[in-house]
Amino acid sequence: MPLIFPLSIAGRISLYFTMPSKLLSCFRRPSRYHLESFKQTSIRRSFITLPGTEAQTLKATRILPYKPSSIYSLIADIDAYSSFVPYCVDSKVTRWSAPDDNGKCWPSEADLKVGWGGYEETFTSRLFCVPTAAVEALSGEATPTLPISKLSHYSATFGLPNPRTSNTIFKSLSTRWNVVPLGSRPSLAEHQTNPMIKLADCLTEVHLTIEFQFANPIYAALSKAAAPRVAGIMIEAFEIQARKRFGSSSSGGNTASDCAHHS
Repeated sequence: MPLIFPLSIAGRISLYFTMPSKLLSCFRRPSRYHLESFKQTSIRRSFITLPGTEAQTLKATRILPYKPSSIYSLIADIDAYSSFVPYCVDSKVTRWSAPDDNGKCWPSEADLKVGWGGYEETFTSRLFCVPTAAVEALSGEATPTLPISKLSHYSATFGLPNPRTSNTIFKSLSTRWNVVPLGSRPSLAEHQTNPMIKLADCLTEVHLTIEFQFANPIYAALSKAAAPRVAGIMIEAFEIQARKRFGSSSSGGNTASDCAHHS
């Protein structure tokens, strides 16, 4: 993914919820005594049950003092993820789209390796990029949500299934970035009348949506407390990287001259 990239989300969640082998051993090869004990307990206390593996959605939003084209270029630079995305030790685009209307190719498939404390796993995602507007990364059974009319450069591969991956944590994983120029909002139209400072032209609203479904109900149970933090942590990593790459202003916004610098 270009995800925060969407790939990085898979890695971040997996690190939160991958259980130590000793803990998992509690669920392997139960003895006959344990089975009988469990049956009796479950009858007396039927309210103690593992949750299902229902789909979950996480969202985060930031308003950043940079032009949309600058923010989009950061999100789409998947090969750079390993330099700033938490726990990402390697990131690589493995397939590219056909040229778009401007002759530029965009990531079509990518691998992201995450690692921590001796644990490593590689996630493979299928990518769809709507230049300057949206990036979507899909794994498992996740399906595209972006309009096909804006994805002509992916027409050769749009109907193909997602690439197979060794990951067994997620049944489906979808990460979507939407980049919205605030200058396009009617409520901010008054800013466009000032020829000296067009703040809205330099403000970008970034939306991150993560939709996922665990393959194992144990992971789903463990995710309840930590999962809501993931989207915020990931979008913050991109905010910090934007500041490093594009600079910042003391006022927290940009003047017209700053805009030219960030373009």
